[in-house]
Amino acid sequence: MQPTPHATMAASLARRAFLSRAAGGIGGLAAGSLLAADAVAAGLTDASAAAGGWPGIVRPFHVPPKAKRVIWLYMAGGMTHLDTFDHKPKLAAMNGQPMPESFTKGQQIAQLQGQALKCFAPQHPFAKVGQSGQEISTIFPEISARIADRIAIVKSLHTEAINHDPAHTFMNTGSMISGRPAAGSWLWYGLGSDAEDLPGFVVMVSTGRYGQSQPIAARQWHSGLLPSRFQGVEFRSKGDPVLYVKSPPGITAAGQRDVVDAVSRLDSLRGEMVDDPEVAARLAQYELAFRMQASVPDLVDLADEPESTFELYGTKGGDGSFAANCLLARRLAERGVRFIQLYHRDWDHHGSVKDHVKGTAAEVDRGAAALVEDLARRGMLDDTLVVFGTEFGRTPMAQGNGRDHHMKAFSIWLAGGGIRPGITYGATDELGYDVAENPVTVHDLHATLLHLLGIDHTKLTIRAQGRDFRLTDVHGHVVKGLIT
Repeated sequence: MQPTPHATMAASLARRAFLSRAAGGIGGLAAGSLLAADAVAAGLTDASAAAGGWPGIVRPFHVPPKAKRVIWLYMAGGMTHLDTFDHKPKLAAMNGQPMPESFTKGQQIAQLQGQALKCFAPQHPFAKVGQSGQEISTIFPEISARIADRIAIVKSLHTEAINHDPAHTFMNTGSMISGRPAAGSWLWYGLGSDAEDLPGFVVMVSTGRYGQSQPIAARQWHSGLLPSRFQGVEFRSKGDPVLYVKSPPGITAAGQRDVVDAVSRLDSLRGEMVDDPEVAARLAQYELAFRMQASVPDLVDLADEPESTFELYGTKGGDGSFAANCLLARRLAERGVRFIQLYHRDWDHHGSVKDHVKGTAAEVDRGAAALVEDLARRGMLDDTLVVFGTEFGRTPMAQGNGRDHHMKAFSIWLAGGGIRPGITYGATDELGYDVAENPVTVHDLHATLLHLLGIDHTKLTIRAQGRDFRLTDVHGHVVKGLIT
């Protein structure tokens, strides 16, 4: 039966009354979003109900959460595990000898396919450090001296992609197919954000000077199938973190408020007509952008930081360095941002690996150690999960005086947020070519990350294109050996 004109008009008026009375325009919508974040953080209700219709998934936590937020230190370019966190004395002993065919026959090799394969020794010595006796390369003196007993080193990670862009996409979204939501978007969608005036997912990029700086596409922090309001926001490392965050001369906050409110009312009317959730997303983004004009300048004003903080990180901030981004990441975490991702684009070492990997390590060593130590000092490490990782490893075979891409095995480390400190998990074979013990897939890493934040990875889904999608697709197991 077709609705009568009277019924259609009544429904339209009812929708308008609801928007007017319940939401109060954009301010009400923003308030609903914040209430959802508080409710979900308390494990009291589901985000969808609390936010007045936003499609949050997590109802009372699936499992007791150990972490509230994630800071992902992303070593873009393929950090070599063999020169950093995976000590291989046998590979050193076989330096220059032919790589045994039993390791490589029939295997996918990047640019070395069809070439004579020779073993290439680790280029820097390793040392056992801390009370835990973790084996770490000497190119990381700060990590070794200051946080070795706080981190868990995973030596058995492997991936499905052998080239940079698909490997980044797989690490970030759980799929090599572009268009899937990033992990940070999933977390923001599922848990909401404790940040009232900042995005729930923030990305920063620094660039070094020792490796090939592969581009990082913005789709690595895209919301994909999720509503666009959950897309990550890139903050610049120098100058204003967000372009046009300052009002032009002659524009007052009250004047902008009037404009935002007027646009929100027009968009609300449009939303009634087209019933498109992206209209509501646009409204939320207008409101967030308005609030960021006050929050972002405060975020980057480091006048309240003591000199000891600058000494710890080795930077005064705002210089575009990885260390400066680490300091800003701590400030973002303090303000409730759910997922913070710092890319450092300097790990693509196809040549001169001995000198270049040492130089790149020096660019990130102090900042990474300082961040973990700073979080611990402030009582934040217990509920902040820090990941120090990369998209794939590097070959134990030489590529001139460098190493080629390698997807069969690589290393990362994690700290805080329910991670067992001072342990090594998994192992590779004697030459560091393949995983030999406790393999960990990218899906397993994602499942473990979600578990630590209170989410069953099989239940955080969105219905799209006729089926349910999730970060771990149809794979993934929680790595319980990493969890306290």
